[in-house]
Amino acid sequence: MSHIPDELRYAVSHEWVRDNEDGTITVGISDHAQALLGDLVHIELPDVDAEFGREDGIAVAESVKAASDIYSPMEGRVTEVNENLIDEPELVNADPYGDGWLFTMEVEDIDMLAALMDAQTYADGLEDQDEG
Repeated sequence: MSHIPDELRYAVSHEWVRDNEDGTITVGISDHAQALLGDLVHIELPDVDAEFGREDGIAVAESVKAASDIYSPMEGRVTEVNENLIDEPELVNADPYGDGWLFTMEVEDIDMLAALMDAQTYADGLEDQDEG
């Protein structure tokens, strides 16, 4: 079973969100998502100051298996990207919830975090997928 930190929120498309408690969020992909993708060889990150709506394609993760779109979990403006991933995309595989974060966003409405899944709901959804 994948590691799923309790303090984060999760999107159906397997992005995780950390509330930085200053009107910004940090976003990455879940342990489950990185495991499905396999060894990452390239991450296409969004531009700083670019604005995205909820569920807009915002980044691309390329592995030896496939390329997969990453979606914006909330509406907002990108404030920072993890430039370490340019030379070390494997950080997402090694530490998806820490050094493998993707970007931060200033969000339009922080209360929309409640629309994302908590850890238990996300875990239950993964179990349902495994059984299906």
